Amino acid sequence: MSRAASPQPPSRSVLAGFLSLLGEFLITVGLVLGLFVAYSLWWTNVLADRQASARGDEIRRQWQSAPGANGAPGPGALDTQDGIGFLHVPAMENGEVLVKKGTAPDVLDDGVAGYYTDPVKAALPWEASGNFALAAHRDGHGAKFHAIDKVKNGDAVVFETRDTWYVYKVFAELRQTSKYNVDVISAVPKESGRTAPGRFITLTTCTPVYTSKFRYIVWGELVRTEKVDAQRTPPAELR
Repeated sequence: MSRAASPQPPSRSVLAGFLSLLGEFLITVGLVLGLFVAYSLWWTNVLADRQASARGDEIRRQWQSAPGANGAPGPGALDTQDGIGFLHVPAMENGEVLVKKGTAPDVLDDGVAGYYTDPVKAALPWEASGNFALAAHRDGHGAKFHAIDKVKNGDAVVFETRDTWYVYKVFAELRQTSKYNVDVISAVPKESGRTAPGRFITLTTCTPVYTSKFRYIVWGELVRTEKVDAQRTPPAELR
């Protein structure tokens, strides 16, 4: 009885062709992934910065054309979809950051910082007490809080409105906490070490870099306010 012929291994030429096609496929996938990363981490920054800059310029034009503090509503009246003011954090070296209402992606993706309205409503700087809690992206879409880890105790955080400079001093940070930890933006953020009401500012963003698994928190407390003069001379902390 004859034996069936055993299967022969594929020829070297067929195997070489397969490996060549596989290599080309992997190179293509790598290029696509590289382009996606470049878009996410660079091009979205370009677009967001361009859009935020244009809106910031518009806000400043509105301020210049508005009547003085005695002839116009208070700063809260400027709480429009365009923005309420500008955040300055010298330690981040990120220039001025337009601040708008809300922390949803469609707000923060515009290259701005947003103040919380949910699950805790932030107190605005001109209110008698509370926590002016802000969020911004750490990577992509402007990455306004990318260098938050450079902010240390004693550093200045300044918020600029049409009429007033609000000068805060950083007093605590929390380098990693759950994204569900809403106590860090409460009116009295006890994890910061404070137990009594005050006028606080809280900066929040994602951590580690390039992920959104946890949150990075920086707390500051108001130390003084300065009226804006005709030349909009910045406070000493920004000179």
